[in-house]
Amino acid sequence: MPRRYAAYCVLTCAILGGSFTVSRSIVDYPILTGQALRYALAALALFALAARGESRRPTARELGRLALVAATGLVAFNVLLLFALRHADPAVIATIVGVSPLLLALLGPLQARRRPAPRLLGAAAVVVAGAALVSGFGAHDREGLVAAVGVLCCEAAFSLLAAPLLPRLGPVRVSAWSTALAVPILLLTLPLTGERPRLPDLGEAAALAFLGLVLTVVAFVCWYTGVAGLGVDRAGVFLALVPVCALITTSLVDRAEPGPAKVAGVLLVGAGLVLAARRVNQDPAPAAAERQGRELPVR
Repeated sequence: MPRRYAAYCVLTCAILGGSFTVSRSIVDYPILTGQALRYALAALALFALAARGESRRPTARELGRLALVAATGLVAFNVLLLFALRHADPAVIATIVGVSPLLLALLGPLQARRRPAPRLLGAAAVVVAGAALVSGFGAHDREGLVAAVGVLCCEAAFSLLAAPLLPRLGPVRVSAWSTALAVPILLLTLPLTGERPRLPDLGEAAALAFLGLVLTVVAFVCWYTGVAGLGVDRAGVFLALVPVCALITTSLVDRAEPGPAKVAGVLLVGAGLVLAARRVNQDPAPAAAERQGRELPVR
């Protein structure tokens, strides 16, 4: 049933949106070092989960694609994000990365050698507009915009590159191998950035553990399960919920009431998701998605 996979996507976005408040506690911790620790912890947990199921190792070609997922969707994403934050306000980056639902609605079908669905493209455009209102805009320079577009491309690559691997390897193994491969790439990148690693304090260690076990393990597996069941294009529309969930979380934590523009953005995102849901319910593909989903249980 498509609703099951939609629920996985919604849960992923809720976790991602809610994680921004946790990320505040490690804002002063070396970013790439923190990501390496986070992915190492996640990889250990994911491989432990994968060991409970059927033994299935990636081929050399699949391993190369998994390395691309790690290099782009995980490592380059964080490196470009770090650079972009030095040249643009976070709202600018969030708004540009918020275009990812429209990008996935276009590129997902093309990768699968089928035409993009006009209604789904329309729904993606609506949620992108809503997400832009929620995120807002701010100061930036040319380097910041270029880096933000790079972050957008890496965000799309995280799903597009992994999608062909899901039918055989499943979401747990794809998550396990990509996070494991990201660790050595991050460590090799450290000298190029001038970052100085250090041990985290107790609060930082707790935040990194949350990001590794919840944000990475749970969110990655849920997201890839949703992608396997719905397809990249339909799952991508739900990414507009990330800034909405972040807005709700920060409003509750900071006790700040969102302005009219942000409320309008939330309503637009909701309208776009309703339109996308109609597209999912009318699509004859869910039967195939169900067959694929039964091969990809969350373990």
